[in-house]
Amino acid sequence: MGLPVMADLRNLETFVWVAHLGGFRAAADKLNTTQPAVSQRIAQLESELAVKLFDREPRGIALTSKGNELLPYAERMLQLHADLLHAAREKKAMRGIVRLGVAETIVHTWLSKLIERMHAVYPALTLEIEVDVSPLLRERLLAHQLDIAFVLGPISEPRMKNVALSSYPLAWVASPSLDLGADPVPLSTLARWPIITYPRNTRPYIAIREMMTRHDMPALRMYGNASLSTIVRMTLDGIGISAIPPLIIRRELTEKRLRVVKAEQNLPDLNFHACYPVKPDSYLAEAVTEIAREMAQAEARRREKRQK
Repeated sequence: MGLPVMADLRNLETFVWVAHLGGFRAAADKLNTTQPAVSQRIAQLESELAVKLFDREPRGIALTSKGNELLPYAERMLQLHADLLHAAREKKAMRGIVRLGVAETIVHTWLSKLIERMHAVYPALTLEIEVDVSPLLRERLLAHQLDIAFVLGPISEPRMKNVALSSYPLAWVASPSLDLGADPVPLSTLARWPIITYPRNTRPYIAIREMMTRHDMPALRMYGNASLSTIVRMTLDGIGISAIPPLIIRRELTEKRLRVVKAEQNLPDLNFHACYPVKPDSYLAEAVTEIAREMAQAEARRREKRQK
């Protein structure tokens, strides 16, 4: 006779999280239990299966060859169990904590509507929101410190789910006080001023540097900043030319305190994705993603209506 079904699932879940997080302590924190309890569950599972799942080493633990072989089966069983619960559960009864990382551009567009909608549909589900630049959110997602992230994507990693959300044009923006001459403005003219944009390790920063690094260009000065509000303030003050989505400065454009500059070369669009690893509790991330897509699509329709 084996262990009771729920005990089997608990031990399998512990096995999966120890494998994913690389240690008993990290798995204990994730499962809200103690390290001895995690060790006991792994020992029970190894005894039940009559195999060794982990090698204990001075620097930590590592899956054995048999552990690597069995891990996909354990993940599949837990996913089936999660799917069963998700199918049987009323939305209002779904509960848990989802650690959500969000790029700031999303904060300035439809994040508040997402939170409002999530509260209405899943009142027992808690969002813990962290705002940062996409590269840092990506690192935290891969380190299992976030459950889902809305970032400049996609993220090309094994077992990573990527769902397209929003696409925003990126534009050159300047104070009307800067004398840039007639449109279209040469890149060499823009480069006379500092270029203010997203931080150094982001896709917009890298794309701009590649675009503006030519032998006939002035020495390029780029001011990377993680705060869109600070970028807008610096642009209003005439410190330099910014590269940001016009969507977030609608008021400043309407009041003619800032203007979109037509340059000889356009900037790439910002393409945001919902990214989350496929794991036993990914149905929570799927629930957030489903509503995020609805909010992103509704916001895109509003943009199209304003432009007509």
